[in-house]
Amino acid sequence: MGADHTRPAPSTPPGVRRILVATVVPLFLATLVAALALWPRDAREVDAGTEPPRYHGTVTKVVTEPCPPTPDAPEGGPATGDGPCGTVTVRVDQGPDAGQQVETPVPAGPGAPEVAVGDEIILVELTDPADPSASAYNIAEHQRGEPLVWLVALFAAAIVAFGRWRGLAALAGLAASFAILLTFVLPGISAGRSPLLVAVVGAALIMFVVLYLTHGVTAQTSVAVLGTLGSLVLTGVLGTLATAATHLTGYGSEEATTLSMFQADVDLHGLLLAGIIIGSLGVLDDVTVTQAATVTELAHANPGLTRGQLYRSATRVGRAHIASTVNTIVLAYAGASLPVLLLLTADSRAASQILTSEFLAQEIVRSAVATLGLIAAVPLTTALAALVTTAGRRGDRPADPDAPAPAPRPAADRTDALEALSAPRAGTTAPATPAGWPDRDRSTDTGW
Repeated sequence: MGADHTRPAPSTPPGVRRILVATVVPLFLATLVAALALWPRDAREVDAGTEPPRYHGTVTKVVTEPCPPTPDAPEGGPATGDGPCGTVTVRVDQGPDAGQQVETPVPAGPGAPEVAVGDEIILVELTDPADPSASAYNIAEHQRGEPLVWLVALFAAAIVAFGRWRGLAALAGLAASFAILLTFVLPGISAGRSPLLVAVVGAALIMFVVLYLTHGVTAQTSVAVLGTLGSLVLTGVLGTLATAATHLTGYGSEEATTLSMFQADVDLHGLLLAGIIIGSLGVLDDVTVTQAATVTELAHANPGLTRGQLYRSATRVGRAHIASTVNTIVLAYAGASLPVLLLLTADSRAASQILTSEFLAQEIVRSAVATLGLIAAVPLTTALAALVTTAGRRGDRPADPDAPAPAPRPAADRTDALEALSAPRAGTTAPATPAGWPDRDRSTDTGW
């Protein structure tokens, strides 16, 4: 999350540090108190009695054969059933039949795995309800543990190799994020707590842990924390208003409908809002850390910049960042909802009816609300960073009429340097260049 800014920032005045501590520490304590109050103490127990046993196995033989004819096949249609057909011989590696060879039918149907000799698969033992002593094995899916472990190891090694200690801290922050999600957010929602409240508290807890762990306990990080927290609250308010205005119920996906069958007490409308907040957190962290670091670097590079100049310069950087990040948000939601978007080409209804239906309207609301919160994070964080960075400077205080005027900075230094850089080398001919250099104070934003 965010960029790596390893150069130490200039020391923050003690008064500013005290104000930041007095602001951030109570917010952190309030987050801890809220997390303890919402922490799920009575975890929901899953009834494992209805789930069939699952064992590891290895495919040793595959025999395919033509499928038998379907008696009720329509006239002119295929005469055989949907394939593939045949048997698979599997060596059972776990369970009471470990070491034995068993035969299972070739997996068939939508989403069925394609197996070959040597594949490591998961077997499901099915028992005949009429005769509990009779059982059979079916292939459920492939074993994915080993390739996933190698992929995660490569992911972690690349981060540590590139980021070194900062990369290691980022991995620790990622582990903390998953720990909070798995031990607090998901169990809290499953236990019947308000999904919106749990998501806000969980996101704030993740933010405090990850930002300070990854970027260090500094004034710059504290500014990013305050900007992220303010934007998260705004995102929650906008999400509540948007879902109420569009009358979204949270039943816009098949997963939500299935969840309502297993856990009838889950607030799906609140779960929709919780997803918006959790999904926005990672991008908000990136934007706020970048804006705080940009202001700090600008002030370090040119201590003469005033508070307003710092704000305007860093905001121009933020505009460029937002322009690319908005596309990232929309494409992230589109990629996650690609099967839903494909319905646009398969549905016979008018496009306006499809776009305003629940399953697509909630994706539009997700993208719009997350983008609005992201845009608000730029001026909020930039203004806070400019205030903190310039605090205590004489240049931002009212001028003393009796004080001697500071010596003007020689203008020739910059001109001489630019002319030296543009001067042709000996033996070469300089290309034609425009007369004069652009105004030193003009905006770096270029026209489209």
